[in-house]
Amino acid sequence: MIPNPLLKILGFSATDKVVIIHADDLGMCQASVSACEKLFQVKGISSAAVMVPCPWFLGAAALNKSNPFADIGVHITLTSEWETYRWRPISTSDTGSGLFDDAGYFFRLSNEVQINAKTEFVRDEINLQIERALKEGINPTHIDTHMGAVAHPKFMFDYINAGIKRKIPPMLFRMPKEEWQKIGLDEASANMVANLLSHLENQGVPLLDHMRSIPLEFPEDRYQQAVEIFKTLPAGITHFIIHPSEDTPELRAITPDWKARVGDFQLFYDEKIHRFLENEGIHVIGYRDIKTFFPQSDIMFS
Repeated sequence: MIPNPLLKILGFSATDKVVIIHADDLGMCQASVSACEKLFQVKGISSAAVMVPCPWFLGAAALNKSNPFADIGVHITLTSEWETYRWRPISTSDTGSGLFDDAGYFFRLSNEVQINAKTEFVRDEINLQIERALKEGINPTHIDTHMGAVAHPKFMFDYINAGIKRKIPPMLFRMPKEEWQKIGLDEASANMVANLLSHLENQGVPLLDHMRSIPLEFPEDRYQQAVEIFKTLPAGITHFIIHPSEDTPELRAITPDWKARVGDFQLFYDEKIHRFLENEGIHVIGYRDIKTFFPQSDIMFS
């Protein structure tokens, strides 16, 4: 595959390693809001994405108001994974939408919403989440997807269109057909998505090259895990996911992976990992940098 044209547009070479240090799950709980606010203040993260249906969304919006240069996108949320801490769609109460589980919340797993949800209701939910963020004063730098739920032929077009029609970059990757098949798309769907993304890139829509994350299943030694990932980072633009939260009783009650989330906050609040990135020659950018070069002309879908 040819080098990402976005590298040159951003002033990098084809061999440069460029990374977005991205905080997922902003607004999921209070601990995520306070952690991201502190990380933005010390430039420990370069971007974050807010979960609009979640209980602490308004706290994230307040963070944005007090930190107007914070790089915040919308983490399109169609699932609610925890046992006793749940959230619902904001666009409908219609159980016939396929967005609700038997308890009246989003499904816990992405494949459940992909199987059950009706396309038109997902379209409405995606768009209302973005509009709700805008209404609360967030000017999204991008949109991305919680638990990869929109990475399905039923939802991909509406996800992409929701960003493009607002001139907001959707998180999208320059993956060939084979890579889309590896994440569950059948051959015909994978071919369709790969061709669509190539078509969009030819019109100037910015795409990313890679996604990496520190697994939440392994809370110990987050620094060493991060170092090993960064050392093997390929050339191109990488969306690097972390899940930072402060250590609070609420967080501990919500999720069994709280230690890893606290570890992510501590890791990127410390200058040590940032010195490592600098020494490795890894460049850090945010989605605001990418949005600056988003094409202002109308994008044609084929």
